[in-house]
Amino acid sequence: MNDSSSKELIRIVLIGRYSIIQYAFEKLILQQKNKMVVVGNYIDCTEALPHLDSLAPNVIIINPAIEEEKSLGTVFDLIIKTHIKVLIFKMLSNSEIYDKFILAGARGFLEKEFTLDNIVKAIEKVHEGQLWLSQTTIIRLLNELSLQSLKKSHIQNKDEIHKLTPKEKKVFFTMIENVELPGKIVASKLSITESTLRNHLTSIYEKLNIHNKSELWNYVYKHKLK
Repeated sequence: MNDSSSKELIRIVLIGRYSIIQYAFEKLILQQKNKMVVVGNYIDCTEALPHLDSLAPNVIIINPAIEEEKSLGTVFDLIIKTHIKVLIFKMLSNSEIYDKFILAGARGFLEKEFTLDNIVKAIEKVHEGQLWLSQTTIIRLLNELSLQSLKKSHIQNKDEIHKLTPKEKKVFFTMIENVELPGKIVASKLSITESTLRNHLTSIYEKLNIHNKSELWNYVYKHKLK
């Protein structure tokens, strides 16, 4: 499955022990032969993790075994340890554990009710750098982040934003006004490269004592900056 001719395609690794679902995903992706390709299919994250560097996937689709606590731990480990974009297949209506996957760094959900076209679109959008979450989910996650933040003893001071340089403030407010746009479009709006945008964000995160985009939105809503 790992073919050098597929470098321009969206390279996908599937992870999950439900064989019927894995087969359905693989068949769907096979039908998109001009867009994407499956380069690996594994039962669990522990089995997949050693192969990710050599397979170089762009997107990982995980169908987690929600009922197995040990298995869930390996899913969190993979999401946190890899920079590869992760989509979670959501089988159950209970949102609590799935929300934790997003807070750990996963990019979105593939709902079991999705049409085939929606699944393909979700993969493409996540590959481009976007999140694939409903507005309801985003609001719920922001509320969850706010509650978590209030429980911490080191709540950031609103004055921390004054630590930012004028250029960093411009990047900061452009980011929060374009929350759903991929980085390359935000960079274009700022007339800078994606690399420069990433450098600014690294500095902003350090000065605001945050670590990722999810915590950035938490900071924004907590301090009522939007």
